[in-house]
Amino acid sequence: MFSIPNLFTAANLLCGVFAIILALAGRIDLAPFAIFAGLFFDFFDGFLARKLKISGELGKQLDSLADMITFGVAPGVIMMVVMVVSIYMDETANAKTFHEHVHYEFNTWINALFYGVPNHMDASIKYLPLTALFIPFMSMFRLAKFNLDTRQTDSFIGVPTPLNTLFFMFFPLVLMVDFDSWKNQDSIHLYLMNTYFLMALVFSMSLLLVAEIPLLALKIKSFAWKGNEFRYVFILLSISFILIFLVWSIPLIVFLYLIISLIENSFKKKKQHEV
Repeated sequence: MFSIPNLFTAANLLCGVFAIILALAGRIDLAPFAIFAGLFFDFFDGFLARKLKISGELGKQLDSLADMITFGVAPGVIMMVVMVVSIYMDETANAKTFHEHVHYEFNTWINALFYGVPNHMDASIKYLPLTALFIPFMSMFRLAKFNLDTRQTDSFIGVPTPLNTLFFMFFPLVLMVDFDSWKNQDSIHLYLMNTYFLMALVFSMSLLLVAEIPLLALKIKSFAWKGNEFRYVFILLSISFILIFLVWSIPLIVFLYLIISLIENSFKKKKQHEV
């Protein structure tokens, strides 16, 4: 039960729990790093299980349970806080620091939603951040489907929950990094962080979790170029994006993954027709 791979899986779960605690405390600047740590443990639990030749139904179930917290509940809670902050971004002129603004807006939302305290969120818009919980809702179905779908051994059908989570971690990070730019009324952040736009992204990306779309699996079984062409192209371009665009590379990498997956899928279909 307490094998090394399973302990890595447990560490993944704890990272997700810690990310939730940080988000509810208003520290959405730190919560993504707990998610990144969870990604690390999630990758290496499977890697170690293969290397140590430890596999079984218990490890599979533990992995899904941990993923549900770290890549389901945690990103939903983090995006809920992000959406709260995005409702009145133009009020940052009154905030000295990013943390002050997040803390003020989140407490204001809590007071309006649960205690009926009249404030600038005392309207129907105060319920919009709750739509972020659609992420864990659809993640549950995605993870259950993955466990039962025998087609997903060498590729994915639908967006994997870790990738979906990585996409949403862009928003708290860019809010923190570009906090001073919020005060500029012409800033792209006022459009990017529009609450209704974020809500649309939550629904669209969450639906992609269970979409019948074949996607590239990043597991490299051998280091040969042949058979891994698309994986190596994706990795090299992703590294380039990170070096050039920094935090803005996150959504670009996710969209790159989707595009390369579609290209690879079309190549596979073409080869099948030729045969």
